[in-house]
Amino acid sequence: MQINDIPLLFELTPQLIKLFALAVAGFGFAMALTPVYTYAAYRYRFWKKQRSTATTGELLSVFNKLHEKKFERNIPTMAGLIALVVVVIITVAANLDRQQTWLPLAAFFGGGVVGLIDDIINIRGKGGGVGGLRSSVKFALITLIALVAAWFFYTKLGYTDIHIPFVGALEIGWLIIPLFVLVVVSTSNAVNISDGLDGLAGGLLAMSFGVFGVIALLQGNLGIAGFCFTVVGVLLSYIWFNIYPARFFMGDVGSFAYGSALGVVAMLTDTMFLLPIIGFVFVLEGGSSLIQIVSKKFFKRKVFISAPIHHHFEALGWPETKVTMRFWVIGQITGIVGLLIALSGGHIT
Repeated sequence: MQINDIPLLFELTPQLIKLFALAVAGFGFAMALTPVYTYAAYRYRFWKKQRSTATTGELLSVFNKLHEKKFERNIPTMAGLIALVVVVIITVAANLDRQQTWLPLAAFFGGGVVGLIDDIINIRGKGGGVGGLRSSVKFALITLIALVAAWFFYTKLGYTDIHIPFVGALEIGWLIIPLFVLVVVSTSNAVNISDGLDGLAGGLLAMSFGVFGVIALLQGNLGIAGFCFTVVGVLLSYIWFNIYPARFFMGDVGSFAYGSALGVVAMLTDTMFLLPIIGFVFVLEGGSSLIQIVSKKFFKRKVFISAPIHHHFEALGWPETKVTMRFWVIGQITGIVGLLIALSGGHIT
């Protein structure tokens, strides 16, 4: 740092205070609402129901054996409702900006509503049974939300190019719409797939949003940074109760909300190519499930003992906490790598 940079830091101090205040507010508000949610969850029995069949139709014998003790006790789901309430209220009240926070907030809320419908069906055991909404319906709804957001991103915010690290901007025009949809849908599904062990998805999401928050701050996108730090604060509250043994699960209302918003934040910060690095574990989780499905469908054999890959390591004998914490370490390392690339690859000027 040069001496000339010091006045700039003093000029930014009020903004930095606001950003950290948003994170603290997110944490405090979420902690305050948690007893309310917990009372309702146990009063109205928001129990997470154990799946019995895989996406491809066969019995989940390995998964059920690994988690039979966990499901011997009733564990509430749908705790992502807390995040949905807190993030929306704080962002609308203190960090609403058409250019920077409308889209991630809309994606967060829209993804959360889709997940909420899925969770309610799962809890009530109607319609789609314990599996909730059919995968095709969830995919269609998330795609619709992403498509509307992509239209706003292109026509109203005027984004028409993507940044390639160490190369520069590439103009793609209207093709940014399907690319935006692909990023948001892929990220939301990858986060949803990763939400399978106590503390796993929450910890990885906190790291990812934290890194994107720093990138947005260094870019001068204070609204996006504030949104990310708000989410980190809420996630820290969730992790407090979700670490092993979990008191409750975020449910699809949480995973789809967080995943959709994460994809949008990556597009708004023009760091699409850094998303698979910063969120490498999400890619690993989603990729392992895809590989398993394709292999079973076309080759009639499994690549992993159980998918996604965190269940594979469990089946190898790793304790649940070891899998979670080692995946957290990987997430921290890849997050730092992504930040370094952002600093050196031309994303921050």
